[in-house]
Amino acid sequence: MTTVESTSLGRFRLDGKVAIVTGASSGLGVAMARSLAEAGADLVLGARRVGRLRETQDIVERLGRRAVVVPLDVADPDSCSALVDAATAAFGGVDVLVNNAGVASVYPATREPVEAFRHVVDVNLCGQYWMAQAFGRAATRGGSIVNVSSVLGLRPGPLPQAAYAASKAGLIGLTRDLANQWTRRKGIRVNAVAPGYFPSEMTDGLDVSVLEDVLLATPAGRLGQPHEIGDAVVFLASEASSYVTGVTLPVDGGMTMP
Repeated sequence: MTTVESTSLGRFRLDGKVAIVTGASSGLGVAMARSLAEAGADLVLGARRVGRLRETQDIVERLGRRAVVVPLDVADPDSCSALVDAATAAFGGVDVLVNNAGVASVYPATREPVEAFRHVVDVNLCGQYWMAQAFGRAATRGGSIVNVSSVLGLRPGPLPQAAYAASKAGLIGLTRDLANQWTRRKGIRVNAVAPGYFPSEMTDGLDVSVLEDVLLATPAGRLGQPHEIGDAVVFLASEASSYVTGVTLPVDGGMTMP
């Protein structure tokens, strides 16, 4: 008998899986958590703004899935380990890590303060590495890591964002290296998504002229919808992508098209 789990559609399901989402207090992190819950996963939600995480928890629980909230500062390796420990204590193990927490800055390169550059790299690149380390130690049954890079790791953007672009490009290299280390040895696939421009806290403050430039550079002619990045993350987290590792998937309306 053919079961749902054995069909192509069934391979996108995440029933019985435990997924960590960092930066789950707003924007794309909320969208990713919602999509993972809709696919059947239980969620461990991490961010600094615990009150906002409770709102995401409510979304997940209304979908019939379980969720726990854990305060998280990804720039602190001990905080990353504590979140994974809490996930294991709550659910008995971990299967998926969506490495989404990040920050952005805008400075002309000759005027960017040293500490501003270091802060962005510390959160966006080092922080994702510390989370991956903690997950890699705990994911004894294999699993999937989805790192959240950006189109700005693949092409220049309309604003001066050297720190952000460097951190997101570095994350693509980190994704490849971890995939090479862990796919065979640990059964952990490691991939990345590179979102284009979506409605979020990061884009809400953009000048209208900047958004116009973005839309002109995007063949789809629009901003992305939150579920579109969530769907891509579900694909990379699930068995539907079981032969995919070490890749960066642009979800950008064609902005990075060669």
